[in-house]
Amino acid sequence: MKNKPLQEMSLLMRRLTNISLLFALTLMGSALQTASAADAKDNLPLGRTAVAIVDGQYPASYFPNTEILGADEMRITALGTGMPNQTKAAVSISYLVELGNGDKFLFDLGSGSLGNLFSLRPDFSKLDKVFASHLHVDHVGDFMAMHIGSWLSGRFTPIHFYGPSGSTPELGSKSFIENMQKGYAWDLATRSGALPDLGAEIIVHEFDYKQENKVVYQENGVTVRSWPAIHSLDGSVSYGLEWNGLKYVFGGDTYPNKWYIEYAKGADVASHEAFLPPEALARYFGWSLKQATYVSTRIHTEPQAFGKVMSVVKPRLAVGYHSVLSPENNAAIMDGVRKTYDGPLALARDLMVINVTKKTINVRMANVDEYALPPNVTDGYKKAPRSDAKQPGDFISSGKWKGYTPPPMPKK
Repeated sequence: MKNKPLQEMSLLMRRLTNISLLFALTLMGSALQTASAADAKDNLPLGRTAVAIVDGQYPASYFPNTEILGADEMRITALGTGMPNQTKAAVSISYLVELGNGDKFLFDLGSGSLGNLFSLRPDFSKLDKVFASHLHVDHVGDFMAMHIGSWLSGRFTPIHFYGPSGSTPELGSKSFIENMQKGYAWDLATRSGALPDLGAEIIVHEFDYKQENKVVYQENGVTVRSWPAIHSLDGSVSYGLEWNGLKYVFGGDTYPNKWYIEYAKGADVASHEAFLPPEALARYFGWSLKQATYVSTRIHTEPQAFGKVMSVVKPRLAVGYHSVLSPENNAAIMDGVRKTYDGPLALARDLMVINVTKKTINVRMANVDEYALPPNVTDGYKKAPRSDAKQPGDFISSGKWKGYTPPPMPKK
């Protein structure tokens, strides 16, 4: 009985210790979650604060840099959905995929698509991976513009180009990049030194276009696979991106093929070209019906064929692209698709945004400022190593006008 107060005190101390330990573990877990969120957090424009979406209630339009992407969420933005002979409202093909873990991926960068990418004001320090379906200009025409534009706008590490081989070495991705670097040699030389050194580098990951559903990228819980596509010559592919139980498929350009049918199954979002039918294509381009039929049904996938493919694949959402959706073209494509497919469907327009979770898929349009600049660069960009800036030779330097003296350079 004499020891009862001591026993009660000891019991109380043990309880307090357990409570303290639980509190410490809770704080530690919260800190880890905060650190994880910080890793996924984008560098936002000054004055912009992103907020979380509550209960799946998305605004009717997507305003870039105003929404926190959920930890288990995928956002797909159509940067370009049109043709080589693009219009202001339908530039050439490109898709941006953003994941809740902070990773970002570009699938194709066709001519004109870079302007739509910049209008989103993305964090360019995270945009360093481009996956090319094939080497047509309407699928890779803006790659070098992206390489240089992103280097100016916050990317201070090498950019990675993933693309297929060709039937001969000169028709493959490695040769494409090597020749682009030669063509842009003067441009690259003028910027090297003034901009971060590593940002000048392009790392090419060329893989066999014949490989079937093989891994071409696997990091941070993300897997990207490729399989063959049928388009013009040998050397076209489609891609599947898998992360956190979600799957996005990018078809590139292709005639309906067995590989897409097999490997696109299980996709949450399956994108595949839905080209104009022959008659509509002939009217739109002023072509003969023979030429239009060949292009629409032998090189590409016309709407009824698209519908048949999706009826077999059965994605949660089928996305068609690769046309200019004027009212008459939109009607021609939609009429054709609905003859063979009655599932969930979106005909993509430039800056269409698709938010994907395991429970919901939300489709809307982005609302952008056409004059917006990218976010301010990060500290990592500012501190990245730079060589000495380049100077013109003596002859050109001798031509500087004596009537102007530039202001002194800042110390920092």
